[in-house]
Amino acid sequence: MQTAQNSYLVLVLLAVAAVGFAAAPLAMAWAWARFFSPQKPGKDKNAIYECGLEGKGDAWIHFRSEYYLYGIIFLVFDVETIFLLPFAVAFTGLSVGAFVAMIVFLLLLVEGLVWAWRKGILTWK
Repeated sequence: MQTAQNSYLVLVLLAVAAVGFAAAPLAMAWAWARFFSPQKPGKDKNAIYECGLEGKGDAWIHFRSEYYLYGIIFLVFDVETIFLLPFAVAFTGLSVGAFVAMIVFLLLLVEGLVWAWRKGILTWK
């Protein structure tokens, strides 16, 4: 039987591997830019470039924040329906505690929907 220390060793190794997979490409890109890329600063190189066109005027535009709220609410309810799928598949084999936990989860989800509805977030203006 494994001890608690050995079982956590696997988790530590996986965490180190995850950080390594994220940090290694960043470190290699930094090293390549630092040691192999030519340094040619200048007006043209430091200019803002987007889609082959020179920037004109102010980049700040008026954007309605309601679009973000719609997107966030969509993501919340979309992800929550994914969490409901395992519950629906294993419904007959669940214990009473798991059923109560899922009912609490659904009630919190409905509470969020009612809150958004009452705040007027779901109405398109």
